[in-house]
Amino acid sequence: MKKENHTVVSEFVLQGFSSLHEYQLTLFIVFLALYILTLSGNVIIVTIIGLDHHLHTPMYFFLSMLSASETVYTLVVIPRMLSNLVGLNEPISLGGCATQMFFFITLAINNCFLLTAMGYDRYVAICNPLRYSVIMNKRMCIQLVWGACGTGLTVAVTQVSAVFRLPFCASEVAHFFCDIRPVMKLSCIDTTVNEILTLIISVLVILVPMSLIFITYIFIISTILKIASAEGRKKAFATCASHITVVIVHYGCASIAYLKPKSENTKDEDQLISVTYTVITPLLNPVVYTLRNKEVREALCRAIGKKLS
Repeated sequence: MKKENHTVVSEFVLQGFSSLHEYQLTLFIVFLALYILTLSGNVIIVTIIGLDHHLHTPMYFFLSMLSASETVYTLVVIPRMLSNLVGLNEPISLGGCATQMFFFITLAINNCFLLTAMGYDRYVAICNPLRYSVIMNKRMCIQLVWGACGTGLTVAVTQVSAVFRLPFCASEVAHFFCDIRPVMKLSCIDTTVNEILTLIISVLVILVPMSLIFITYIFIISTILKIASAEGRKKAFATCASHITVVIVHYGCASIAYLKPKSENTKDEDQLISVTYTVITPLLNPVVYTLRNKEVREALCRAIGKKLS
């Protein structure tokens, strides 16, 4: 939509998947099914970890926090996307758009740093097992979780304040939720400063945690390779496999979305990338940690057995 300098908007319209009009019902069914699976999987993980005392360890404490965060993360984006797909494309106020962006940024960054905390937990467990219970005590775990949440809140306040200080002259957001770049494109003025701020924040909250995880896994792999028995090496690798799978997909999608040049992809390509980290990645967490994690599967079987008995 062409920007007009004399127009001041008070609400936005999310275009969503308007270019795929003939497929919107199909997309609605697919995304609804994935959303239900995501909610169910994450709720089951949080419940199982809370009820089963065998899983009351730092590793599963972080996993339950990640699952809870992913649940709220999807609630922020997907319900409005689904309503748009069935024609309920109501405008969203500037305040509503700012609120959605705030919670999206907070939870996305929180997830990044929770994955980093999980990597540190694996590092201590494998590289310093004798001091694991001393280092990864309850206080340390809570501090890491609050640190992740606090970082997300701080960055979200900074980013949202910078974006919504801009004057907007167009009202149609070429996206299915209020993401940073699509909203900034509606501004009447040059957004170079905001683009630089967004890039700096993206580098700090994506590359820094990803680098820390990479470094921890260098030490982890080095330690595992020193284990004498093949069975011991296999067991040690198994404890990290689920985490590293989620890390690769999560940070890979985030890097493509926020570290690439802004004009590199088309609108449809940008939306496809966004679907990956708003719909697919949250589902990956419960799938990976239930199918690949023996302890979670056993806890789920115990819970089902108690219910049946």
